[in-house]
Amino acid sequence: MSEVALPTLLEAPRRVRSEPSTEWLHAARRAKRLSWLSLIWMGAEGAVAVTAGTLAGSIALIGFGIDSAIEGVASLVIVWRFTGHRLLSHASEKRAQKFVAIQFFVLAPYVAYEALRHLIGAEHAEVSVLGMVLTATSLVGMPILGIAKQRPANTLRSSATHGEGAENLLCAYLAGAVFLGLAGNALFGWWSLDPLAALAIAGVAVKEGLETWRGEGCCAAPEMDPVAARAPDCCD
Repeated sequence: MSEVALPTLLEAPRRVRSEPSTEWLHAARRAKRLSWLSLIWMGAEGAVAVTAGTLAGSIALIGFGIDSAIEGVASLVIVWRFTGHRLLSHASEKRAQKFVAIQFFVLAPYVAYEALRHLIGAEHAEVSVLGMVLTATSLVGMPILGIAKQRPANTLRSSATHGEGAENLLCAYLAGAVFLGLAGNALFGWWSLDPLAALAIAGVAVKEGLETWRGEGCCAAPEMDPVAARAPDCCD
């Protein structure tokens, strides 16, 4: 055997990709279905929230609707990620991961700006029963959807999927803040509850965005690329 052929044979196993397991493929299909569900939900929720916010003069509700639109974009990214040739692509996972992280960075400054504007201007929204019903529904439903995405995300070891699920949980926090703001204002005149909670949510959004951008908690799945999973930029 020649000296040239020997290194080639020794290096060959490093380029071999294992076939994805049945469990991994099932998790990919589940992640895609959940993202489709999110996309439909976020579209309807965003339209209702913006309408209710406009009628009540509530910037918080309008902001909640815009947040829903951002989450819908993140869901569309996950559908793109697990479609066609991108299913086993580590590069597609990294692109999706970065794009989902950007959604957090877009959301955080907007929420912080609106919260500060409300605090400084002491702006009060009118009572919106539709807004309270909508945010209460999201407060209950979003954690269920977000947690449901964590299991396939862990199986896939996908930061992008994990980040999208985190956006659903963040949506629940935001829904809770908007609901408390609307209810507190309607019942007791506590208008400052909403902007104060929104500032905390903006901080959480930055934290989640940084973790998703770095890929913390979810490395590249070995089924996708055994070599990439051991790369230096992979998380612990």
